[in-house]
Amino acid sequence: MIDAPSRRSDTRSRIVDVAARLLREHGPAAVTTRGVAEGAGVQAPTIYRLFGDKDGLLDAVAEHVMATYASAKAAIVQAASADNVDPLGDLRAGWEMQIDFGVANPALFRLLSDPDRVLHSPAAQSGRRVLESRVHRVAVTGRLRVSEQRAVNIIQAAGIGAIQTLLSTPAEQRDAGLAESMYEAVLRQILTDAPEHPGNGPMATTVAFRAVAPQLDMLSDAEQQLLTEWLDRVVDALSGAASPLLGATRSSR
Repeated sequence: MIDAPSRRSDTRSRIVDVAARLLREHGPAAVTTRGVAEGAGVQAPTIYRLFGDKDGLLDAVAEHVMATYASAKAAIVQAASADNVDPLGDLRAGWEMQIDFGVANPALFRLLSDPDRVLHSPAAQSGRRVLESRVHRVAVTGRLRVSEQRAVNIIQAAGIGAIQTLLSTPAEQRDAGLAESMYEAVLRQILTDAPEHPGNGPMATTVAFRAVAPQLDMLSDAEQQLLTEWLDRVVDALSGAASPLLGATRSSR
C-alpha cells in the first residue's frame, strides 16, 4: 500500500511534469490552473494546496527543469574529466549546449534566468558549479589570464546576453554566427596564448597554482588557507596592474 507522503510526491511530480510540458510547448500563458489540473488528472484545489498559486507552480517547474539540466551537465563534466578530455574543448561544448538549450526553450530560459530565482535556486547554483568545474580544469592547464571567478562571471554574462539577443530577434533574421563570435570574444578576454608560446607572464602561472593549491594535502588546513589568501591577493594585484597596462597599450595604437 502506497503511503500518503509517496502519493503526495507522485502527484506533485506529475503536476510539475505537465506544467513543464505546457510551458515548453505553448509558453507561460498555457500554464493555467485548469489546464495543468486536467493534464495531471487532479482537481484545481490540489494545485493550490501543493504550490500556493501559479507563481509557486512556475517556481517549482523552473527548479525541476534546472535541476535535471544541471545534473546532465554535471555528468558530462565528470566524464570529460575522467576521460581527460581537452578542457577547452569541454568548455566550448558546455557553451554550445547552453546556447542551444536557451534558444530552444525561450519560456524556460526566461524563467531560469530571472535574477531572483537564480539567487535562491539550489539548482541554479548547481548549474553555476558545473561551469566553475569546467573553468577550473582550464585554470589547471595555466591558460587563464584572469581569476577563475572572473572567468566564470564573464562566460555566464556573455551566454545570457547572447541567448537574450537571439530570442529578441525573429528566427529568420537571427545571426547564426553570433554565439560563436561572442564565445571567441570571451576567450580573448580570459585566455593566455598556448603554453608553448613564451610571454604568458605570472598571471597564468599564479591562477594555475591557485587552482591546484587545495590539493596540496601535505600542508595543514591553516597553511592551505594562508597560501590561498596569498595567491588570491597576487591574482587581485596582477588584475589591477593589467588594466592600466592594457589601456596604455590601446592608447598607443
